[in-house]
Amino acid sequence: MSRKQWTGWRTPRAGGEQAEQHYLIEPRHLAGGGNLGHVTEFLRASGWKDSSHQGGPFVFDSPDRTIRIGYDPHTQPGGWTISGKAAGAQPAWHATFGRQTPVEIVAGVTDALTRPRSAHAPNAWAPLEQQGWTSERGEDQSFTAVHPGRDTWLQYRPGERGQDLWWAGARTEHGQTWDAVFTPTTPLHLIEAFATALADPQPVMRPRGHVPPTSRVRTTSVSVLPSQLSAWQQARITAARAATWARFATTGARKPSRTAGPYATAGGRRRCPASGSPRQAPVSHPHARGSYDRPDL
Repeated sequence: MSRKQWTGWRTPRAGGEQAEQHYLIEPRHLAGGGNLGHVTEFLRASGWKDSSHQGGPFVFDSPDRTIRIGYDPHTQPGGWTISGKAAGAQPAWHATFGRQTPVEIVAGVTDALTRPRSAHAPNAWAPLEQQGWTSERGEDQSFTAVHPGRDTWLQYRPGERGQDLWWAGARTEHGQTWDAVFTPTTPLHLIEAFATALADPQPVMRPRGHVPPTSRVRTTSVSVLPSQLSAWQQARITAARAATWARFATTGARKPSRTAGPYATAGGRRRCPASGSPRQAPVSHPHARGSYDRPDL
């Protein structure tokens, strides 16, 4: 573990704010769940409706009510679910993420759902290849991209009658920590967005006491002022709100709410903020988790 004052952060003066110890963790896919507000506050600022009930799971509906995002910490295995209704030529689809999937990776998908779809043809493998992930083809015609540390993967496996599979997961010396599964009809640009967030080499931040108990992560201890944390959180919310209002100005969509709600920890408790690849195909999703063959890592 290394320890330093992060570049650009000031040392608090006497009588001023008290700096708090946090840790930059890499690789990000082993950082643990993180602050749910990273996802939920962005959705709220993007005009999504918070349909959650007091004490229950988090539930957010898209402005057109065609997509629902939920997080349930009270059931097993629990975690994130994203469901899209059939709309036009797009059939219904579903995606799940284990509760220890880092929120920064989940946000790769949920943020993409708030933006217009790009006109370019999606390629889920390109972000991984650009970061040095290795490609492996199986005897069953499956194709797997594996992180250089051999602890995380994204796999595509063709199936009969269109029941193809996209499956991602991560593990440490203690076993598998999370997985993500996408149904056959999941829009491919969302899988590309997931792969982009998964491959991002930038570390993510976790507070003291929330560093995963594994030797496979690298940590850097940093001192952070509460006002800095608040400013970074607000910058993300402001960007989402600005993009949403820009779309409203051009499309006449319903104005988003200006009210930001409470943050929540990954334990489900609300709190206030501190101020050459295979063909691209849809995927399948068996009803039971853990029913897939993990790549030989």
